[in-house]
Amino acid sequence: MGRRVPAGWIILHVVIILGAIAMFFPFLWTVITSISPGMGLTVTPSLIPENPSLEAYERLFTERPFGRVILNSLGLALTTTAVQLITSSTAAYAFSRLPFKGRGAVFAVYLATMMIPLQVLIVPLFVELKTFNLLNTYLGALLPTFASAFGIFLLRQAINQVPRELDEAATLDGAGHFRIFFSVIIPNIRPALATLTIFAFMGSWNSFLWPLVVLRKPELQTLPIALAGLQGQYTTDWDVIMAGSVVSILPMLALYIFAQKYVIQGVASSGIK
Repeated sequence: MGRRVPAGWIILHVVIILGAIAMFFPFLWTVITSISPGMGLTVTPSLIPENPSLEAYERLFTERPFGRVILNSLGLALTTTAVQLITSSTAAYAFSRLPFKGRGAVFAVYLATMMIPLQVLIVPLFVELKTFNLLNTYLGALLPTFASAFGIFLLRQAINQVPRELDEAATLDGAGHFRIFFSVIIPNIRPALATLTIFAFMGSWNSFLWPLVVLRKPELQTLPIALAGLQGQYTTDWDVIMAGSVVSILPMLALYIFAQKYVIQGVASSGIK
């Protein structure tokens, strides 16, 4: 007789499969619409395109400066990610390993900033950037993103999991804080660094409100702003909009597929639930 499969196992896998279908279907529908010229809300939906074409993608890059928009978003996302990795890792090391007066209070203040929504900070940040003539500049769009309270919290939790005996052994060998940081801490928190890389890149890549406020010149627009501009006042080319959506999704999809193992390890090692 064959081994009996538990009912709970079957139910669990059915739920997982249904959840996967529910999450994948919107992306599938986006791709189908992008290769179906003239397909819109008034057309009877179909999962099989009658005359598939890449015309929408061609129009996306020929009728609009979409290539420049992608480069703008990519430059901002890469810069934000790189700077956040530096600032978050060094600050997290200080909060985890360097004893100084008021460390707990300062860290609590950092955590408290995570509860302040961006909408509350828009006006004071805008006024400050205007004072320093940083509106319509990439630096103005980047400055508020360089420090991440979430990144500091994530990496501090990961550093706390690294045994202090490793620090002590390195100290006996004559290592200072910089050598301990680069030779002991960084190699042991790579999964958390990969997690922060994805979160930071994704946050910058999908950011809409702040770039919309700061970057008013068309040549400075980022991808989410350009996607919003594809919708016309009277008519909308849904295939072009969906083509733009596919283009915007692919980099994040590739990044997550490449680093998903590290994301799971990083979240688990950092104690985030």
